[in-house]
Amino acid sequence: MADPTNHNQAAPSTVDQQAPSVAQEHAPSTNAPVATDLPTANTPDPKTANPEDNPNAATPPKREKPPAAAKAAPGEKPAAAKKEKAPAVEDKPFVEFIEQNYLPAVQKAISEQGVPDLQLSFAKQKVPLTGFDSAEEYWQIIGSWQNGRRQFNLYFPDEDIQGKKGFSCNEGKKPSTLESFLIDERKITLDLLVFGLVQRLNGQKWLGRN
Repeated sequence: MADPTNHNQAAPSTVDQQAPSVAQEHAPSTNAPVATDLPTANTPDPKTANPEDNPNAATPPKREKPPAAAKAAPGEKPAAAKKEKAPAVEDKPFVEFIEQNYLPAVQKAISEQGVPDLQLSFAKQKVPLTGFDSAEEYWQIIGSWQNGRRQFNLYFPDEDIQGKKGFSCNEGKKPSTLESFLIDERKITLDLLVFGLVQRLNGQKWLGRN
């Protein structure tokens, strides 16, 4: 005899019958690894992870190298440090400049003008001029040749080549008057002092074939 049908027993719903198949269809496969954005306890911090071991690590910013020093062009020597200029001979103390630099330069210049017997001296004494009543002594360069027949005196009353300067000359026993020497020059140099004296003596017609 067949079992009686229980009409009160509910038939399985369509949702219940389809749930296993739907869940299985959309469930991820366990055979292939799938990346997920869910954080895990074993995932290293991308900012601190080593990029060689972890491809997901953040790439650190590149550090810029400091600019290199400018290189000299091919065939060009590198710029050398500037050397300090040696002090000019004109900056020497007055007496030292006259004795070490001016007297030898005058001796050479006048000798080259055809005066082989020039005698030079440097002394502080009174001005040997008639009518010059000053009792003061001044530094003077005294030059003479032809056994003293021709003589000149170059005076430095300020004991400074940049200061006042005077000139006198005599031929025989009668001295000339005192005159200014190189008063229009702003800066006196060794070469200018030598040139000015040679030019003045040449104007006196004492040099060369005169």
